[in-house]
Order: sequence, then structure tokens, then C-alpha cells
Amino acid sequence: MDRKKGKRRKYKFSKDDVTVVDTDVAKKTVVATALGNAMEWFDFGIYSYLVVIIGSVFYSGISESAQLVFSFGTFAVAFLVRPIGGMFFGMLGDRLGRKRILAVTLIMMAVATFSIGLIPSYESIGITAPILLLCARLVQGFSTGGEYAGAMTFIAESTPDKKRGFMASGLEVGTLAGYIAGAGLVTALTYALGTETMYDWGWRVPFLIAGPIGIIGLYLRNHLEESPAFAAMEEKSDEMGRKPHVSMKELFLFHRKSLLLCLVLVFFYNVIDYTVLTYMPSHLTAVLGYGETKGLLLILIVMFIMIPIVLAMGYFADRVGNKQIIQGSLIGVIFLSIPSFLLIGSGNNWLVFFGLMILGALLASIKGTMTSLLPALFFTEVRYGGLAIAYNISASIFGGTAPLLISWLISMTANHLIPAYYLIFASVIGIVVVTLFLKNTSGKPLRGSPPAVAEKHEIKEVIEETDRELWWSEEKHKIEEKIEEADKES
Repeated sequence: MDRKKGKRRKYKFSKDDVTVVDTDVAKKTVVATALGNAMEWFDFGIYSYLVVIIGSVFYSGISESAQLVFSFGTFAVAFLVRPIGGMFFGMLGDRLGRKRILAVTLIMMAVATFSIGLIPSYESIGITAPILLLCARLVQGFSTGGEYAGAMTFIAESTPDKKRGFMASGLEVGTLAGYIAGAGLVTALTYALGTETMYDWGWRVPFLIAGPIGIIGLYLRNHLEESPAFAAMEEKSDEMGRKPHVSMKELFLFHRKSLLLCLVLVFFYNVIDYTVLTYMPSHLTAVLGYGETKGLLLILIVMFIMIPIVLAMGYFADRVGNKQIIQGSLIGVIFLSIPSFLLIGSGNNWLVFFGLMILGALLASIKGTMTSLLPALFFTEVRYGGLAIAYNISASIFGGTAPLLISWLISMTANHLIPAYYLIFASVIGIVVVTLFLKNTSGKPLRGSPPAVAEKHEIKEVIEETDRELWWSEEKHKIEEKIEEADKES
């Protein structure tokens, strides 16, 4: 690489730079990482389904309506600390490695979830009970801030370029499986034990199960190797006698474009995600008057069917391009949201299911591509930190507030199509930004990394397909120019 002043730095690679990824190791990485993500959504599912009981157990000194408000408030507080957790664990992950930090976030999440099942009721220890619940939720939110972004980073860096979309989509299978498992377990326990026993002690069982799951997940993660992309960066840095550590200030100064693009992508992704999976059960029950069990069962069935769609979209993204899949999905949301909500409001069970399935399939298409697309926005030395910060800020502002905003707008307007309008609004912004500013990264090396292949014979093919200059060279050159200018000014 030419370091002389005024000359363009060309990032080239030789056959020795190409990473050959062991596919079996990559599969283990996906499974171990997805398990931690499943735990996050397992907790999300059980808390959402037990929110009324939790309000009664921990806030029994106030009215039932106030219990529900405080219980949801305790749930929402985790979103406030997610960006802080993202900053803390993200920057550490870029310094110490992905594997170590993911082990820490997993055990923190497991301990916090397990501890909720052990907290005595308000009747036993008074105000200390909700305070302990709040502390556990803060720990959960803090660890989640580093978990999901780290999981995306780890998987993306551990898979071959041409299989990244399909293998990374396994992370979202963990998301759906965790939520289904949590919601399904609560439903089964309620049926088996009865409402009275659930209020007495049954509600604790799902939280206590998080302990053994955490131990299994920690064992699997501790037996993983560091991601090849991070390991290669560390090795190269050692050879050059310097560490590529980037401060928070440098991240915001020199990688601002990637951060802003990530914020917008996560905005429309989370609005669609939280509207379809989190808001819809209450829309079916409170707004449309469906029975609670029927509404929840429909959502669970939709999520179960979404799993193969997620994997299929990850597979096609590797062949068609992740940008094209996202564009097609957003166009689908724009044109099909209103028809879907008209079907959902029809009152006919089959039409309601069909409307939910349309939205679920469109969401699954986005889920199947985002886990490979978002990590590719950032260079290796800032990938974990940049993704964790941008993702959690956007998720906290737009994702966590989507159900609340939609509910408020419906109460103000009495218009049952408000959710559809909000989905369209988010998708219009998304399609403009994706079309104008997003590059297709399917099958390409991650920013800051040479190509990664699954077999040695692919090395020759990779070299023949390129002029050996990496596609991200120009971007890296501009960032280095900005760094040099800042150094001169200081």
C-alpha cells in the first residue's frame, strides 16, 4: 500500500490474503450466536405475555390499570439503556474481540432473566420488589445493547462472502424461535396450571428456565473461535506494530455516513418489526375485539411460517442481492399495507390470517437480509461499535415507541388503518434512502476485509473476477484523507 502524500492508497489482495472459512465452524458459530439472540426474544416473549401477572405481583399496592402501566413502564425502561450498552460493549468488542464480549452479554442476560424468577412479591418485601425488578430489566437492556449487534457482526465476519446472507439469516431464526418458545411456554403453562397457580408461582418458571439456557449458550460460545475478519485485522496490526483502535470521537467524525445510513435502515426495519410482531396482538384484541387467545395464536402461527421465509430470503439475497430484496420488500409494504389491514379488520378468521401473513412475509424478507447487510456498512475496526451504537439508538427511538405511537394515534383518530399509514410512511423513507445511498454487498467482501471463501478452489475464481483491488478502496481512501486533515489541524 502506497503511503506517500498525495497518492491514492490502493487496497489490493493476493491469494494469501483470501480467507478460507471452514463451513462447519461457520455453522456452529451461527447456532451458538443465534441461541443467545433467541434468549433475548425468549425474555421478550415471556414478559409480554406475563405483563398482567407481573403487574399484579410487583405492583399490588395500586389499581389494576396502574399496575399495567407500571409493568409496561418497567418493560420499556430497558430500551433507555440499550444505546448505553451498545456504546460500552460495541467499543470493547472492537478492541478485545467479538467472542469475549458476546460471552459476557449472554451471561449477563441469562443471570438477569433468571433473577426475575427469584424476586419476592410486593406483598413479601414491599417497594424493594419493583426496585429489584427494575434493576434486572436495566441489566437486561444494557446487555442487549451489545448482544444483537455483536451477534450480527460475529456471524457476518465468520461466514463466506457468497453464503453470508443465508447463514446470517439464521440469527433471525433465533429471534423468531425465541419469541415463539417464550410465548408458547407461557400459553402452555397457563393451560396446564390454571390462572390461579400462574399468579401464585407458575409465572416464575419461564424466567428460571433462562438459567440453564444461558449455561448451554455460554458453553457453546466459549468453544467458538474468534471471527476470521477480526483475527486477520489483529494479526495485520501486530505486524505493523500498531492497534487499529478507534475512539468514539473518531467513529462519529470519520464514519458518519455509515452511522446515518444504519440509523435509517434500522428505523424502517424496527417500525415494521415492532408493528407486526409486538403491536398486532393488542390491535387484534383491544382495537378489533378479537379474543385474546385467538389473536395470540394467529400471531404465533404467522411467526412459525416466517422462519422458512427468512431462510429463503437469505438464500436469494446471496444470488439476487440484498439491496434488491430490501427494495422489493419495501415496495410490497407500501402497496399491500392498506389491503392487509382491511383484511385484518374484516372479521373473517381466514381473511385475518391472510392479512397477517402478507405483513409477516414482507417482514420476513427484510429480516432475512438485514443481518448480513447491516454489518457490511462498517469497516472491521469500527464494525461492532458503529453497528451497536446506531442500531440501538434507532431501535430505542423508533422501534420501542412504535406500538405506543400507533395506539395513541388510533385513540385520537379512531382510524383502524393508522398502523398501515405508519408502515407506508417508514417504507417510503426507506425506499428512497436504500435506492440512493445503499450499495449491494451480497457476495462481496466486508468493508475492511479481503475476500472470504468456503473452498480453496474458489480462490482462483475470486482473483480472476477482480483486478485484485477491493471494492471498498475508494471509501477507505477518503476516510484516511479526512483523518490526515484532522491530524494536521490538531
